[in-house]
Amino acid sequence: MSQINTVLFDLDGTLIDTNELIISSFLHTLGHYYPGQYTREDVLPFMGPTLTESFNSVDPEKSSEMLDMYRSYNKEQHDVLVKEFDGVYETVRTLKESGYKLGIVTTKMLDVVEKGLRLTKLDEFFEVVVALDHVERPKPDAEPILRALELLDSEPETAIMIGDNHHDILGGRNAGVKTAGVAWSSKGREHLLQFHPDYMLERMPDLIDILEGDRA
Repeated sequence: MSQINTVLFDLDGTLIDTNELIISSFLHTLGHYYPGQYTREDVLPFMGPTLTESFNSVDPEKSSEMLDMYRSYNKEQHDVLVKEFDGVYETVRTLKESGYKLGIVTTKMLDVVEKGLRLTKLDEFFEVVVALDHVERPKPDAEPILRALELLDSEPETAIMIGDNHHDILGGRNAGVKTAGVAWSSKGREHLLQFHPDYMLERMPDLIDILEGDRA
């Protein structure tokens, strides 16, 4: 097996804890259009697909105005509700210092991605960010992952994709890279295990052990 030299991360729910922000943004928006109809459990399936896909599944005709309301509330509440997962900053810094090429592959728009990275001080570590506004076909299509690899001048067999959602695992597989799920996914580790990631991280520092094992 080729040695891994490139690490690609999903952002939401993987590096930064945006779960509360996303859930409250959906509940705020759907509560406006459908008072009392949606609970926290009801919006969990919307975490992972693009916002357009999620709102289209509710009402294609109102999708774009719901999207605007969601984004406006989401940006307003961003810095209040977003926090970093334990061990993320130290792990990413160690990878950077060890010479790994690092990228973000996300289904969020770039402006909100940059806001989250700045807030958690992770922005200095990533050479490449492939966001929703950079691609035609988001994860689980291979396109965003292959684009990140191209920008990093990396090959699929030397890369790993880490994420909290099955879109990350399937997207990684479609792109021909190794994959790792994170046990702190809001959908639960059992959900992710159904998609057969190559690794399951119980905590982010586990990634260092996996990559060091790969280099040994």
